[in-house]
Amino acid sequence: MTNGPGAPTAAGRDRPTAALPPPPGIWNIANVLTMARLLLVPVFVALLFADGGHNPKWRAVAWASFAIAMITDLFDGELARRKGLITDFGKIADPIADKAIMGAALIGLSVLGDLPWWVTAVILARELGITLMRFWVIRYAVIPASRGGKLKTLTQGIAVGMYVLPLTGWLATARAVLMAVAVVLTVGTGLDYVGQAVRLRREGRAEERAAR
Repeated sequence: MTNGPGAPTAAGRDRPTAALPPPPGIWNIANVLTMARLLLVPVFVALLFADGGHNPKWRAVAWASFAIAMITDLFDGELARRKGLITDFGKIADPIADKAIMGAALIGLSVLGDLPWWVTAVILARELGITLMRFWVIRYAVIPASRGGKLKTLTQGIAVGMYVLPLTGWLATARAVLMAVAVVLTVGTGLDYVGQAVRLRREGRAEERAAR
């Protein structure tokens, strides 16, 4: 009997289907960079407080470790997206590593008296609040990183790095101005994320009610 319209031919039945690529393993370059950044946190803290915390040589070495951590932050996410290396571990560990190194630097600098505690409180409260906000709406949508958020992260990293270094004169003034810009961006982008989260949750709940 001949095949009817739309019926699979023998050749079609024998043709192998394309196999899906296996999911990336946890041991990939992006996750290794993330784990390296996590391991750098206690190293950075030890260097920052070495010899009382105000030795210029140790502070320079502490800055180098902080800079390496910030550089890995730039590369691990980009590598994961470009090479298809996104894993559940990376989704959790990457933001933890980011906040760990930044939080350690802010708190350490405030303990040493180099950075006002209110600056540390504002930045850390924003980061914790936005993390909780993301979990609040994750059932409905993922809040993407905005350009303002990326600029905030870059500005924070440069400003904190400058505070780690024992700068004086106009460089000390420049870092204070840059930190002020970072605080403004921190608050501004935080309010923007809150607005997005409330809107996305409202829209998601409305869609759920309409589907019932």
